[in-house]
Amino acid sequence: HKSKSPPIPCSNTTSLMFESTNTSSLMATSSLATNSTIRFVGLPKVLFTALLLVCLGSQVVSDASNHRFDKGDLVPFYADKVGPFHSPQETYAYYDLPYCPPDSVIEGKLSLGEMLNGDRLVSTLYKFEFLVDKDYEVLCNKTLTKADVYKFRNAIEKDYYMKLYFDDLPVWAFIGRVQKNYTSEDIDSVFTLSTHFEFEVLYNKDRVIEVNLRMIYDSSGSMLTEDKEVDVSFTYSVRWKMTTRPFEKRMEKYAGHLILPHHLSVHHQSITFSSVVLVVLVILLLTFYVLVLRKDISKYSHDVEETPIAENNEETGWKNIHGDVFRFPKHKSLFSAALGSGTHLLVFIVAILVLGLLGFFPPCARGVFWNALVIVYAVTSVVSGYASISFYYQLEGTNWMKNLLLTGGLFFVPLFLTFGFLNSVAVFYGTTAALPLGGIFVLSVLWVFLATPLLLLGGVIGKNRASDFQAPCRTTKCPKEVPRLRWYRGILPQMALAGILPFSVIYIQLYYIFASVWGHRIYTLYGILCVVFILLLIMTALVSVALTYFQLAVEDHEWWWRCVF
Repeated sequence: HKSKSPPIPCSNTTSLMFESTNTSSLMATSSLATNSTIRFVGLPKVLFTALLLVCLGSQVVSDASNHRFDKGDLVPFYADKVGPFHSPQETYAYYDLPYCPPDSVIEGKLSLGEMLNGDRLVSTLYKFEFLVDKDYEVLCNKTLTKADVYKFRNAIEKDYYMKLYFDDLPVWAFIGRVQKNYTSEDIDSVFTLSTHFEFEVLYNKDRVIEVNLRMIYDSSGSMLTEDKEVDVSFTYSVRWKMTTRPFEKRMEKYAGHLILPHHLSVHHQSITFSSVVLVVLVILLLTFYVLVLRKDISKYSHDVEETPIAENNEETGWKNIHGDVFRFPKHKSLFSAALGSGTHLLVFIVAILVLGLLGFFPPCARGVFWNALVIVYAVTSVVSGYASISFYYQLEGTNWMKNLLLTGGLFFVPLFLTFGFLNSVAVFYGTTAALPLGGIFVLSVLWVFLATPLLLLGGVIGKNRASDFQAPCRTTKCPKEVPRLRWYRGILPQMALAGILPFSVIYIQLYYIFASVWGHRIYTLYGILCVVFILLLIMTALVSVALTYFQLAVEDHEWWWRCVF
């Protein structure tokens, strides 16, 4: 049997502009948000509103309100969920395993974030009285049927663990253990059920500071190797010890397990590498600008009216398509909706990072991060409506309501369909990842009465404040034919090329983010994440500028959608 340890405690605009005194001018824009979103003066108010709603809606309050107890008071204790250690997203209700339930199981009150996180708090037979020690207190005596034995043995074989909450402090324990059997040739493995828990509780005056749990295996009465009925006795012990650690620092234990020195070293090396790559790219672009573009800009900054015919004959590359660069893109309603949705997601990410920097996501605070995701996304819907409609009017669009509906559904509809599919799978398998009807109702109310009105409000503001599209040169009536390009200048190769450098900036952080999404790790380094995010934006902008120029240099003026891709 390989050794295993309990889960780690929660634990525009980038632009390339060439201006001249005649019509030979060019401005290739890799981000279209300047004309429509930077003027959104209400953005600080949106962020403030999101912060306020998260503050009010994501507080974790225990049944003991202020976490203060007198001697003999019952300390809140709940069982949460069980699941395989190597698949943290696969969790089931605590009483899906045949533990001893009380006569009436009381379900804890859950916030929307807790329901989205798969938490299902239920009462147990454990009774913890403040400052009262207990030795081998009998929880219950139970005869496990063959079906119960099979359930426990299957859980032990898959490394199932349980998650408990002692006065809002998370506690983990394995269901049992598997050992190699060296005494009998007929039985390969011995399955032992955890039947005795030893709780060590540290307290400071009238508050609980820390909880440690140790599992005791009784080899005589908890062997589940054979398919037969087994009589087991579930017991527990409690020891109370004094500590000087203040209540305000009781969560530092969990955060300390998440930030190790060698992890910080890896993060710093990642930032250093990304900064070096960014500096090299900036130097290359500046060198290219000085050696190649400066001559063209200097030439077109003089009076060229004396030899217009001769000069027009010499025009090549981007100078030959100046009359087509600012021709409006195809499917401009969809393009504006994509711009609005992207701007919405950008503001949404910035707001989440700000909340993380301000300390709104403490380790092991149930559901706070999920609450923030839902509330901030709904509040920032006003940004997508404003950005999309204002730019849609700049592109001389007329059906703004259709564009607004497209904006609202471009990201939300695929998200809803994915959620519906995953929730149906979770319901089919009976996992706690399935959102209850109460959670679905709350999400629907937030979308109908908060996100949708704010989307409409942003659209109305964008419609009233939209300005004309200001192009530096006139657009010709007949578009030039795009020349046939080599394969490596196609959309897919260019998308792959454009993603290499930005990915090199974030791939270290992606590892830790994925470890928190599909693992037991909790991400807490929001300061480092903000630095990496800024580097990512700068790198993406520089790469977009370079690739847009190379596309225009081969006289391909259909750059609008290419920039998005």
